Amino acid sequence: MSAPRTRIPGGIAARAGAGLTGLALAAGLTLIAGCTSRPSTSTFRDSSVPAGSLRLVAFDSCDDALGMLKQAASQYVGPWGFGGGPAVTFALEGGGVARDDLGEAPRVPPAAAERAPAAGKAGAPRLPGQGPEYSGTNTHEAGVDEPDLVKTDGRRILTVSQGVLRVVDAADRRMTGQLDLYDDSRDAVRWADVDMLLSGDRALVLVPGGHYAVPLPMPVPERGGVLRDSDVPMPMPQWPTGSRLLLVDLAGGVPRLAGEYTIDGELIDARQVGATVRVVVRSAPRLAFPYDDKKTDAERIAANRAVIDAAGPDDWLPRYQVTAGGTTTKGRVDCGAVFRPATYTGASMLTVLTFDLTSPALGTGDPVTVVADGDTVYSNGSSLYVANDQRWRAVPLRGRPAVVPDQRTELYKFDISGTGRPRYVAAGSVPGWLINQYAMSEWDGHLRVATTVDQPSRGEPRSESTVYVLRQRGGTLVETGRVGGLGKGERIYAVRFVGSVGYVVTFRQTDPLYTVDLRDPAAPRVVGELKITGYSAYLHPAGDDRLIGVGQEATEQGRVQGTQVSLFDVGDLAHPSRLAQYHVRYGHSEAEFDPHAFLYWPSTGLLVVPLGTRAGPGSEALVLRVTDRELVEVGTVRHPEARDGGMPGQIRRSLVIGDVLWTVSAAGLKANDAVTLRTLAWIPFTR
Repeated sequence: MSAPRTRIPGGIAARAGAGLTGLALAAGLTLIAGCTSRPSTSTFRDSSVPAGSLRLVAFDSCDDALGMLKQAASQYVGPWGFGGGPAVTFALEGGGVARDDLGEAPRVPPAAAERAPAAGKAGAPRLPGQGPEYSGTNTHEAGVDEPDLVKTDGRRILTVSQGVLRVVDAADRRMTGQLDLYDDSRDAVRWADVDMLLSGDRALVLVPGGHYAVPLPMPVPERGGVLRDSDVPMPMPQWPTGSRLLLVDLAGGVPRLAGEYTIDGELIDARQVGATVRVVVRSAPRLAFPYDDKKTDAERIAANRAVIDAAGPDDWLPRYQVTAGGTTTKGRVDCGAVFRPATYTGASMLTVLTFDLTSPALGTGDPVTVVADGDTVYSNGSSLYVANDQRWRAVPLRGRPAVVPDQRTELYKFDISGTGRPRYVAAGSVPGWLINQYAMSEWDGHLRVATTVDQPSRGEPRSESTVYVLRQRGGTLVETGRVGGLGKGERIYAVRFVGSVGYVVTFRQTDPLYTVDLRDPAAPRVVGELKITGYSAYLHPAGDDRLIGVGQEATEQGRVQGTQVSLFDVGDLAHPSRLAQYHVRYGHSEAEFDPHAFLYWPSTGLLVVPLGTRAGPGSEALVLRVTDRELVEVGTVRHPEARDGGMPGQIRRSLVIGDVLWTVSAAGLKANDAVTLRTLAWIPFTR
């Protein structure tokens, strides 16, 4: 019996494993490793966009948009869809209906219908009358808030655990209300990290999209026969269920769902200035490519192009759905709000949404879409940048090093200085890859970007890092200066820009901390270097001439030895030095890869990071006090052990309200005296 014909959702293959679990991603890469086929070409050259420029141009009409997108996608698509091979995951047991981003059955273009199988089942100052001073989310830029697991306004604390939003009165240290966000049809909220933003009596909860696997019928062997490996269908990709934004009304102390916004695609990040929130979403065409392992690559490409040719605007442009006051309305990104660069693949789109949290409902989001991909968001309040470094294309083939044809980071700039729809204003690119959003910073009209270029080599590593300075000129981000040669043979582990100075940490065996003078945007220069063992993965300014680093200690051969916190003196940029070090053998901290887990309260020098050791996976918080020249241990805070199936007390976040240190885990909230660490209250989370 031949293997059944089935279909691969092209939108998922567009980013191999994007949004999938680690197990599913591992399975996908294992399969991809056995495939050598690549897309037919990398990008489509759009003659309607000026050559030699990265400026974006809007489509003239829906017909124009659809025609160009089809041309780009047809040129890019390969035998496995949009990507080097099929991204796979494990099918859910028990069938169920495969649904797309908005929970609907995926539409198969008419021309391909005969080949489709049957559908299977930041710190805030105190204002007069507002209460005590409090720490907000640790953000990149002051005044630009970022989504996180916990939010506070000094009066109440909001957090989400197991799909339940809870509100705690900080003064009375008691829970005042909770709201179950769980939806049986979209259960990612139950287990995924769910972030929030807060403005007055309104919270915006950002729920990542879940996934439903496409169930495959198992072939039945003929009487007396056996199943061959080729007869068994491969595990299939999952259809995303759409990302949700939930508007929660907090008036009266009891949270109430005021509205919901669902959109095709994956939440990348969001930023908030005042009551205005910008949300960045990445989506892919809703195309279901046929898969037949009996056909040649050329035949599969031809079949995939037939699917693309039969697609309509609804298969390409992101759709959204708004629910408020019992009424649901549906819409789609307007063709006139879609922009494209000179070259693109048509396999991915970025959409920036705008919401006013003072409005009674979320509205349409006033979307602006770019035919591009993106991974990293940075904003200083007036500008918003989305960066795409294409690193996901680095797929190993048959055990050989990954081949990355073009290590470049594309940069897209939006003007968000007003409260309305953002204006797309410029694009640019730099060689290399970003470590995270902290590798970007806009200051005095210039964007500084730190990247690493890694050239595969059988001998010594040939990586090198560079800091670029760019300025907007018309619709293009133009380089005004650069300084390279940082950490040859190493890669960037941490970056922090503070005004006209940049700090860059590279690592392979030792940790050079570079100080970069950026006062002259035409001639940035490295002025100092400090070599120590280990590395810092996150850098935090602590005054005019102090810098805190959180990372790992290491041997001189580069073997990591556990969490270390460092205090640096950077008063003399030419001669940076380390004043103090606190090392926890075998330790690891979430703050090493997520700065939201880092707390530094300057008024008292309090420094708190989650800490895991061999004795437990992050079930305590390390509390230090930073003086001018020392790191003094204050102690640790622990949450109760999980019992009777309860959630683990792994501490994820910490915050200060007045003279109380609060720590947050999935099990509950704990209040401690910020000076003595004496326990003041424990608020357990129960369903």
